[in-house]
Amino acid sequence: MRQPWRVAVVGGGIAGLAAAVRLRDRAPAGTEITVYEQSGALGGKLRTGEVAGEPVEFGAESFLMRDPTGAESAAVVLARRLGLAERIVHPTVGQAALVVDGGLRPIPGGTLVGVPGDLDRVATVARPAADADTDGGRPLVGPDADVSVGALVRARFGDEVVDRLVDPMLGGVYAGRADDLSLVTTMPALARAARVEHTLVGAVRAAQAAAPRAPGTPVFGTLAGGLSTLVEAAVTASGATVRSDAAVRELTPTGTGWRLTVGPTRDPEFVDVDAVVLAVPARPAARLLAGPAPAVAAGVGELDYASVALVTLALPQPRLPELSGFLVPSTEGLLIKAATFFTTKWGHLRRADGLALVRASVGRYREEAQLQRPDADLAATVHRELSAVLGTPLPAPVDGHVQRWGGALPQYAPGHADRVAAARTALRAAHPTLVLAGAGYDGVGIPVCVRSGETAADEIITALGGSAR
Repeated sequence: MRQPWRVAVVGGGIAGLAAAVRLRDRAPAGTEITVYEQSGALGGKLRTGEVAGEPVEFGAESFLMRDPTGAESAAVVLARRLGLAERIVHPTVGQAALVVDGGLRPIPGGTLVGVPGDLDRVATVARPAADADTDGGRPLVGPDADVSVGALVRARFGDEVVDRLVDPMLGGVYAGRADDLSLVTTMPALARAARVEHTLVGAVRAAQAAAPRAPGTPVFGTLAGGLSTLVEAAVTASGATVRSDAAVRELTPTGTGWRLTVGPTRDPEFVDVDAVVLAVPARPAARLLAGPAPAVAAGVGELDYASVALVTLALPQPRLPELSGFLVPSTEGLLIKAATFFTTKWGHLRRADGLALVRASVGRYREEAQLQRPDADLAATVHRELSAVLGTPLPAPVDGHVQRWGGALPQYAPGHADRVAAARTALRAAHPTLVLAGAGYDGVGIPVCVRSGETAADEIITALGGSAR
């Protein structure tokens, strides 16, 4: 009689947990699933804490409601699967601003991650280069090429559009620079359109037309009670055995599966499994791949990461604009790169006593030295810069929190997608029961990570010779 499958999920972030839920739903009944998490907390960058007695996200704040086809995103589908659909809430204030010349200006509409489809609409914040976006008689990007977002947009629209619009938009998501980030990975819809269209305005409009959104349709959602509820529900639904504070230090092929070396060097534990979902960041993944797949490890390990800190302040009755928050171009010289007015943006968090929760993100790629300041210094600097941007002294905070995320945000250089595809092809050929999942490979954002984990689970089921239930 065949023994039940034994599958290890290495990494307890949302990608790993989504893989565990998918395995429980689709793998043969009785499949033994174990999640190994090096830290003491599951959820990765999904972490809900508390400030001034209110739930506050110390990591990811929200998720996209729709995928590029217009269907419900993988995050929404997972929330429904976990019985959390009734908890989904949407922003009550959607307008955000940019800091330009020290003051706030509304982010102009009609852009795609800051790249304009109508140059007249962005004139309030940036002056596009005159007559640069001409039709050269061929597509902007070759059929197999990848370029940095900054290189493409600078050539077509000039420096101001990149520095004042595109760079802060990408920086708010990746803490990186437009000149370093892959067009294919960070803006896939625009990349597809750029392989057909001859002008960047045309490519933006084509990408927008390919994913139309009905007026009034929410773009973002979150969960009342915090995104940690998604983590908790996923753990329960997966039925997995969870091993926290359990570092997997080595993966060794056994001929019939894998042997995991778990725990401290002086007292290791050896666990045999049939398959492994490797849902950890690129560098720890590369270390684990160094033995069984050294060439894959070398490619995966090239990915670099940025570090950030999230500073949340509880302010008694401050005078805040009716905005969801603002983004800061690096040219403004501020430590803050983005700020969110939580209790303005999310109506379910508003308090009758007027206490406001404001969260600022600090830290840009290659500027990690700025994050070496003590928590109190970071909080004081954020408070001072917020006051300057808003043009009014803010009251002293009554509570606060500083969350540091070291090496948290992948920096996808041009060619990233091809490197990942090559790594997965090589790994699939040599070790089909070892599969990569997570933001280091497929992109940031909760829906992308959920889909990545689910795809990895499906590949494991196929590799083990099973059929999805």
